[in-house]
Amino acid sequence: MDLVSQIMLWGFIIALVMGAVASKTHFCTMGAVSDWVNIGDLSRMRSWVLAIATAIIAVAILDSAASVNMDLTTSGATGKPPYAIPSFVWPRYILGGLLFGIGMTLGSGCGNKTLVRIGGGNFKSVIVFLMMGATAYLMIYTDFSYLVFLSWMTPLAINFAEYGLDSQRLSTLLTVVVGEPGASLHLITGIVLAAIMFSWVLSHRPMRSDYNNLLAGVVVGLAVAAAWWVTAGPLGQSMLDEIDFMDQRLYDAGAQSFTFVKPSAHFYYFLQDQPLLLWNGLTFALIAAAGVVAGSFLYSLVSRNLRFEWFSSRSDFVRHIAGGALMGVGGVLSLGCTFGQAITGASTLAIGAFLTFAAIVLGAALTMKLEYYRVVYEDEASFLKTLAASLADLRLLPNKWRCLDKI
Repeated sequence: MDLVSQIMLWGFIIALVMGAVASKTHFCTMGAVSDWVNIGDLSRMRSWVLAIATAIIAVAILDSAASVNMDLTTSGATGKPPYAIPSFVWPRYILGGLLFGIGMTLGSGCGNKTLVRIGGGNFKSVIVFLMMGATAYLMIYTDFSYLVFLSWMTPLAINFAEYGLDSQRLSTLLTVVVGEPGASLHLITGIVLAAIMFSWVLSHRPMRSDYNNLLAGVVVGLAVAAAWWVTAGPLGQSMLDEIDFMDQRLYDAGAQSFTFVKPSAHFYYFLQDQPLLLWNGLTFALIAAAGVVAGSFLYSLVSRNLRFEWFSSRSDFVRHIAGGALMGVGGVLSLGCTFGQAITGASTLAIGAFLTFAAIVLGAALTMKLEYYRVVYEDEASFLKTLAASLADLRLLPNKWRCLDKI
């Protein structure tokens, strides 16, 4: 079996396990925000943070042991996407994250949850995936992204290379404070950051006995690290050394882990690129997406939870279409989604990943609040009034500025 096939197979197997576990445990990043906003329950948010912490510590250990080369993520030629590139285009992370957060709320789940639901028989999620893919394709394969966003965002970038720094990784930026980096600086930074997250997660007593949320966080985090080991470890590095980049199968070859907006765009690329040739046009991201669907489908069969679902109304259809469109645009713009940036990107210690994570949570939480006020007050309140009340609820505006009673 050649190197490409080995990497694809490993990616599928890891994603299959992750898809099955996500289905079993109901791991859902949108659900995590919803539980927090609706009922003040942070259990699923802690599970999400546990996944981030697990990925960070696992990747830091692999990197320090030279089992992966995370420096590959600092260049667009080898990192897919280049999470740790020294050009820090901060507006793309903020706006992209906000758009994705709004989209995943309207679309009833992030990219990973969309795939998990497809595996469970949800045809609504098929439409969301296709719509997400259409706008992601527009962002990746046309000039739309540059003309609408990057043309004005890029000049606002902070270029860390001008300060002698070769990446936007947190550990690299810390060299400004501690001086010349030691060989263990990346590991120490990862350990400290992960320890803070682990402490917050496990400080909640019910969480320590919450089997499903613990299982989901640990498995998802380890799966992200495992994918890095496949693509940025010896196997992936050997492929980068040997491949012919004219090979159409490998147009997206490079160091990468799980992200679930990009494969929706790759799906369209695959369909237009001689789909009768099985391997032609396939990518690691697309294979990983198939693995998540397969894992969810298998678990749904075993647990007898396979349920077919369709839109309940025209407004439900429009809502999900809009959600898919916003996820495609936002996910590509911010270089990742709740998985692709908030877990995979965070595992590289890229500061853009943490900024995206915050923006996604804000976008989702604000959308949920706006919808609640709109439902409660109906036509009584304008958009600005509901926005002010929502921001006040999230403590982003003084409470005295609200025009509507808190719900």
